[in-house]
Amino acid sequence: MLDKVKLKETDLILTLLADSGRQIRAVAKGARKPGSRLAARCELFCTTDLLLAHGRNLDIVSQAELLEAPLGSAPTYERMSAASAVADIARLCCYEDAEDPYIFSITQRALQVVGDVSTDAVHLDIVVAAYVFKVLSHLGYRPDFSSCVACGDAAVSYFSASAGGLLCGSCASSIPGAEPVDATQVEWLRACIHARFDELASSPIDVTTASYLLALAHLWAATHLDARLRALEFMLGR
Repeated sequence: MLDKVKLKETDLILTLLADSGRQIRAVAKGARKPGSRLAARCELFCTTDLLLAHGRNLDIVSQAELLEAPLGSAPTYERMSAASAVADIARLCCYEDAEDPYIFSITQRALQVVGDVSTDAVHLDIVVAAYVFKVLSHLGYRPDFSSCVACGDAAVSYFSASAGGLLCGSCASSIPGAEPVDATQVEWLRACIHARFDELASSPIDVTTASYLLALAHLWAATHLDARLRALEFMLGR
């Protein structure tokens, strides 16, 4: 479940990601009533088995069974922030008329790692950054982290979302907004594409590097999705 919006006094409009990767919007009637059976089964970031009835404009939730709550019953502020950022990107990268099972599977796995108690606040940043780069790469917005995107020089020291990836110092001088990166950050950027979430979550990384990589991921997503990503902004500003 990616998002929910209040409707009337007791209903909710849910934005769902089906296991096929298709986005579904449905109404959960009475989900905000005290004691409602739907209330606990229509929580954000959870995997739920839903029975939907076709409505005139939106589907109607007829029955719900909770399958998995990756953040647990009392998630921390940091985990909620990270999960919100993952859900925000997923919502913008899935569509009502297009199936893409990869989006469901990678989103589910990212939320599981975010909810793992062994993933500390620093590693939440790198997991979310990796999720952003992996999902956008899948959609066709893959950054070039191999060499300078302008001249092919292997000695890269800048990152530019508008240029498409890494740049050498000479080419970066003509690209507005190019962000400096050191050798360690370049290796981490490459790992965000190629390494598994579990590997990233267990690898040593300092707070400054993780936060900077998250900022670069936000810049990449905001540029190529052409959207304001409030959940990522919230993570960066916390």
